[in-house]
Amino acid sequence: MSRPLIGITAYLEAARWGTWVREAVLSPPSYARAVEKAGGLPVVLPPLNLGGIGDYVRDLSGVILAGGGELDPALYGAAREDRVEEPQSHRDRFELALARAAVQADLPLLAVGRGMHVLNVAQGGSLIPWLPEVVDHDRHAGAGRTHVIQISVSSKLGKALGDRIEVTAPHHQAVKRLGAGVLAVAWADDQIVEAIELQGQRFAVGVQWHPERGEDNRLVEALVEAATG
Repeated sequence: MSRPLIGITAYLEAARWGTWVREAVLSPPSYARAVEKAGGLPVVLPPLNLGGIGDYVRDLSGVILAGGGELDPALYGAAREDRVEEPQSHRDRFELALARAAVQADLPLLAVGRGMHVLNVAQGGSLIPWLPEVVDHDRHAGAGRTHVIQISVSSKLGKALGDRIEVTAPHHQAVKRLGAGVLAVAWADDQIVEAIELQGQRFAVGVQWHPERGEDNRLVEALVEAATG
């Protein structure tokens, strides 16, 4: 049996190699390695061609909406937040369209960090533009800090990981209003949503942390299993 093709969204950034500085499609290798370890074949998706999304959805077996910079707040009706980096409109447009097409096609989908925000906004939800101001602490934003989250045991995420997991997940934004068909399935101790799932899909899971890093590959394995079936 051939291994499932798993598309991974990517940055479009200036990069340097040798004496060259050019625009490049960039993806942290941890995503590709996690997919290969889980038995899939990784394919990096450049955020360039909206017209090619239908072909991606038809030919891929699954998609990872990868982490990255914050979404443009205008996409969910919020004001610009000066404390976060400038939005990348080309990536926002591409990934929102890809998320909607993947959901419509019931293509297995794992949304990581920014990707979870993309999935929620694609379904009509909104985000908290600057989380420390809302929760009045910086535990979510501290690099290297870990915290324990509670997971719904009846969710796909709970079936893959159990009812509790300790994660490292620095983030300045979070889910606010859930989109259509989106369920919250994991929470931090301050009740900030740490994971979501989309009802009626084979596999459409979004998490605030990075399951592609470290030794625990169960969530990427669950994606690849769904993409194989």
